[in-house]
Amino acid sequence: MNPLIRPARLAPGARVAVVAPSGPIPEERLEAGLDILRGWDLEPVVAPHVLDRHPRFGYLAGTDADRARDLQEAWCDPSVSAVLCARGGYGALRMVELLDWTAMRAAGPKVFVGYSDITTLHEAFAARLGLATLHGPMTAALDFLKNARAQEHLRATLFAPEQTRVIATGGRALVPGRARGVTLGGCLSLLAADIGAPGVRASARGGLLFLEDIGEETYRLDRYVTQLARAGWLEGLSGVALGSWVDCDPYDTVRAMLLDRLGRLGVPIVEEFGFGHCDGALTIPFGVAAELDADAATLTLDVPALA
Repeated sequence: MNPLIRPARLAPGARVAVVAPSGPIPEERLEAGLDILRGWDLEPVVAPHVLDRHPRFGYLAGTDADRARDLQEAWCDPSVSAVLCARGGYGALRMVELLDWTAMRAAGPKVFVGYSDITTLHEAFAARLGLATLHGPMTAALDFLKNARAQEHLRATLFAPEQTRVIATGGRALVPGRARGVTLGGCLSLLAADIGAPGVRASARGGLLFLEDIGEETYRLDRYVTQLARAGWLEGLSGVALGSWVDCDPYDTVRAMLLDRLGRLGVPIVEEFGFGHCDGALTIPFGVAAELDADAATLTLDVPALA
């Protein structure tokens, strides 16, 4: 697995588009997030359908076509330096094939930020655009609005990424050792749901895999990992970092299952790495070559996340 193209870091005054590829957005939370972005001297531009709600399926922020159009138009707007997702939920899987990837590739690289359901888009941007992205807090998500650490780590990554080349957490080794590879991953259930879809990379060979999820029973998490393994997607992995498992079964149970399923890969694994749905979630760049030290619970990037 080779490193991907890194977009340019942001500068004060940059225009950033806020889109909603997945679930609906409470207006008050959106406004609070926009205020934070303005406080960073950014100029946020809200896509036309961000506050929409699907007429029949209330778990979607508008129709598939409108959500896809918002993302594509924001990406293809030459005045926009970054596209930030407002929240996750569900819906990216439904609209990813509606995007004109040829037009988006022609628009050139820019910063893309999100997590959770946005995992589908991280994988698509990697496979179809060859672009590095940021697995990080979303503009209208409570874990961003109410947590200074999450805000500051994202802000530093966007404006001064050399300050976040070493990402250190209070995690610990589940399987000790060091590993080198290219970062990738996201929400476990979404990675499993992508298997076999058009434009999805066939494996994570040579990668440092970051995994987290929310609200899943252990047997479901087991099913997702097992599906990835059966599909050959985990073959050749260099190392694994495990994030948060909020609202899942007791962590001891989840931990034992992950060790059983992933420990057989024979690669270093670090747990409780501080990314995902947890308070103070760190921003993790995907598509960047790095070293994972499970014993020290650090990720050291070869180069800054953004150019």
